[in-house]
Amino acid sequence: MAYKCNISFGLVYIPIKLVTAAMDNDIGFNMIDSKSGSRIKYVKTNADGEKVENSDIVKGYEYEENKYVIFSDEDFEKIKSPKDKNIDIQCFVSVDEIEPVYYNKPYYVVPTGAEKAFNVLVKAMAETDKAAIAKTVLGTKETLIAIRSIDGALMLNTLYFHDEIRQCPYKSEDGSSGKELELAKSIIFGMEEHFEPRSYNDEYRERVLAAIKAKIDGREITAPKTPAGKGISDLMEALQRSLDEQISKKRESGAKKISSEKKSRAPKRKAAK
Repeated sequence: MAYKCNISFGLVYIPIKLVTAAMDNDIGFNMIDSKSGSRIKYVKTNADGEKVENSDIVKGYEYEENKYVIFSDEDFEKIKSPKDKNIDIQCFVSVDEIEPVYYNKPYYVVPTGAEKAFNVLVKAMAETDKAAIAKTVLGTKETLIAIRSIDGALMLNTLYFHDEIRQCPYKSEDGSSGKELELAKSIIFGMEEHFEPRSYNDEYRERVLAAIKAKIDGREITAPKTPAGKGISDLMEALQRSLDEQISKKRESGAKKISSEKKSRAPKRKAAK
């Protein structure tokens, strides 16, 4: 279900709805009893062992041991101010100022009115290359938000708050030699390409689906054959070999391309009458 609210900046209000921009393609497996083959079921019970229906479950905050205050959905709605129910733009920042670690869930922003104001906002943000920073309450949690203009669309990403980001447990120290660094750069530049998301697919998922079909057909699952890795303890040697293999692959690829082009240019022989 789409989440409906308003985007506000200055005195401008734009009614919108948020549509989830990404989905999980996980393959669903059920938990099965290996002895009987029956599906495992989970029953919700209270502390006394009595079964509880979903309609009877509410949220409670434990303020003392085994003492709770109960909150209903209506209670949470009463707590929200009119401002909390809107996406209130607080400032605009350069897009590259937002570090990737802060991004969480993506949504498409779709206008449900005031289309002219919406279109002006999309174009203005695109031409200034700015992202809007806003806050709102989604569900029962205040959420930090970034809104960007991308290819004529408005994209909203929920963000983590700064205190939700963990510190990196390890940072690199400059202990490499100049030669090692130059070799590593050569490999990087040799592998440089434009990012094309469509060229990548979930190969593991495809193998799982193939394994499911094999099981249904009564066939055994076969493990894919992969070449054994070459263990090299010396960094310089590993970098040099990596670069040599990269150059060799490029030459082979270039030779195949030339051969293919020659064949496509070769005149076709007429069939004998």
